[in-house]
Amino acid sequence: MRILSGIQPTGKMHIGNLLGAGNQYVDYQNKGDLFLMVADLHALTVLQNPKTFAEETLNKALELLAIGVDPAKCTLFVQSHVKEHSELAWILNTITPLGELERMTQYKDKSKKHRENINAGLLDYPVLMAADILLYKTDVVPVGQDQTQHLELTRTLAKKFNSLYGQTFSEPKTMLVKEGAKIMSLLEPKKKMSKSDNPDSYIAITDDAETIKRKIAKAVTDTGKDVKFDPAKKPGISNLLTIHSLFSNQKIPALEKRYKGKGYAPFKKALATLLVEKLEPFHRKYEELKRREVYVKTILSQGKERARTIAASNLEEIKEKVGLLPE
Repeated sequence: MRILSGIQPTGKMHIGNLLGAGNQYVDYQNKGDLFLMVADLHALTVLQNPKTFAEETLNKALELLAIGVDPAKCTLFVQSHVKEHSELAWILNTITPLGELERMTQYKDKSKKHRENINAGLLDYPVLMAADILLYKTDVVPVGQDQTQHLELTRTLAKKFNSLYGQTFSEPKTMLVKEGAKIMSLLEPKKKMSKSDNPDSYIAITDDAETIKRKIAKAVTDTGKDVKFDPAKKPGISNLLTIHSLFSNQKIPALEKRYKGKGYAPFKKALATLLVEKLEPFHRKYEELKRREVYVKTILSQGKERARTIAASNLEEIKEKVGLLPE
């Protein structure tokens, strides 16, 4: 079973990302033939800083390796290193109805959010995603609920291509990713934790012990002193209880009981200690990999070679069916 997934290189991986997609990547590599790409081409639909973008792309690979992605069990590569993604995207563009792209919910949402940069890439994003998937004749694609519409388009394009040019693609199945408990911002606990916000609003998996302690100490709590789960009235402490529960595997009522009458300070101190302990292996591995940049680039190069071997072979078949003149 071939599985394909991708992660954009922008921003640092935080504890919410780890409990959601991060842990699932590690799981997928034991379930099938995982192709995991750092999706730098997709990230270009939002303007990136060209002076730091390459470093961010490499950093995302470092984070993935630090959390347990194993290059011996999966194919880890950078999307732009495999030129066949862009080539297939153009071929698929020629059979994609414009109306299909204009009705995409994500395009409508992002167009409102990025009014200053409504670019053709934003509209065409789902076609490149379809190319990513079909290029490897992928069987299963793990996606969140917000990406299911894009996967439907991928299946539509696979069917249309097969109808026009003969059986080429199988239709990839959707693997809906498990939604982890929603972890909120440390500074604005009514808002979801986001890597694009103030760094003090999230715990990055690469934060050192002192940084974690400082961020938890600054985390917004609520009026009163009761360590009680009540998201409506006490969103701050409820968020911290959720984080503690997820990282300690203890039920929230048990935590409420343990800290009853003790106030916020002892609870925050215990949470910081817990997170330092749980994230220390990731931080240590990340720092070690930062000192071994050549090794990491070698992993990405090997991943690119495997990905390109399969991609080039499949694209050659596709180009022949379309009728393009062989080189």
